[in-house]
Formats: sequence, structure tokens, C-alpha cells
Amino acid sequence: MAARTVGIRELKSNLSACLRRVKGGETIVITERGIPVGRMSPMEVSLEEKLQVGAKSHLWAWNGKKWRPAQPKIKNQGKVLVSDLLLDDRE
Repeated sequence: MAARTVGIRELKSNLSACLRRVKGGETIVITERGIPVGRMSPMEVSLEEKLQVGAKSHLWAWNGKKWRPAQPKIKNQGKVLVSDLLLDDRE
């Protein structure tokens, strides 16, 4: 989707309408005599806010703490690692 371009004069006279468009997710490029000088775009939601929204809507459970991966459940019982076998097989 292409960004809408608005001149400074039009932006001044229609600021409320432009802000409604930005709130709706649209990006507006501000031009001065046809040359882009600025951009109005919606604020991005932080990762923490996205996680909290997902937890509130029961998409997942999160206690707010940093995630730590679980330890591997399978332990190597032999002397040769699977990664070594794969490397040998590729050669």
C-alpha cells in the first residue's frame, strides 16, 4: 500500500482528518513544494504490550519473567555424537 502524500498547506487545514487516517494505520508523507520532508505514521506497540494483550486474551500464559529454555531431556550414551556422524556423512 502506497503512503498518501499531503502538502504542508493541506496538512494545516485538515490536521484532524490526517490524524484520523494515521490512527487508522495509514502512513502520510508530508511534502513541501512536492519534496518529501516528513512522515506521520502510527506508533508501534512494544513487545511487552503485545505479550500482555495476548496473555489477557488467553492466547498464551506468561508470568512476565524472562523465558529460559528447558534443559535437553535426552542424554548421549555413546562416545560418538550425532552431529559428528552427520558431518562424516556429508563428506
